[in-house]
Amino acid sequence: MLSVEGLQAGYGGARVLFGISLEVAAGQLVCVMGRNGVGKTTLLDTVMGVLPATGGTVTFEGRDVTRLRPHERVRLGIAYVPQGHETFPQLSVLGNLQVTLEAATHRDPAALEEALEVFPRLKPLLKRRAGFLSGGQQQQLAIARALVTRPRLLILDEPTEGIQPSIIIEIEEAIERLHASGLAVLLVEQYLDLALRLADRFVILDAGRVVRAGAAQELHDAEVRRLLAV
Repeated sequence: MLSVEGLQAGYGGARVLFGISLEVAAGQLVCVMGRNGVGKTTLLDTVMGVLPATGGTVTFEGRDVTRLRPHERVRLGIAYVPQGHETFPQLSVLGNLQVTLEAATHRDPAALEEALEVFPRLKPLLKRRAGFLSGGQQQQLAIARALVTRPRLLILDEPTEGIQPSIIIEIEEAIERLHASGLAVLLVEQYLDLALRLADRFVILDAGRVVRAGAAQELHDAEVRRLLAV
């Protein structure tokens, strides 16, 4: 479904990614891991078109999307939830979902209700402004907003960062449920145990390069744990 080949990117004159290659098959959950500052968010931003690639290609369902703008990639079926629980703080929970639905290529009102089924904690909060939600609730809303576009590939950048433990469990269960439904997921996640429970495959980055990749069961390997150690 998603193929990244020799991807290069950076900021100004500083290169951050040095020829990254990875694949996400249809219905597969691939977890990207690595220490802080190794290029994980830069990778996702480049896959989504937020940051332009300076080399390599990004292919989605057989189509080269390397030069497409982010909203064009969304229309093709890719949804991105960046780090930081991004919402429209002055809009209500319902308003956040409706604005996203109205901007979607295929506007299916049922998608809004389905997103709320994934995160039922949001249902009694529909009239509350997003800026008054807790960090965990905002993260759930951010993912729900992505889901109303009915993506075939969901990209998540550390969805559990800074979230209270009870909400982490709910987010993990939601990702597991979405994966089980056949949605492909590209996930950046720091927690090894969570990755072990969710991922089909993993990719470990270090200094902007892939240093290990394989099936999730290989994450027990001592070398993998060493690469992830701070």
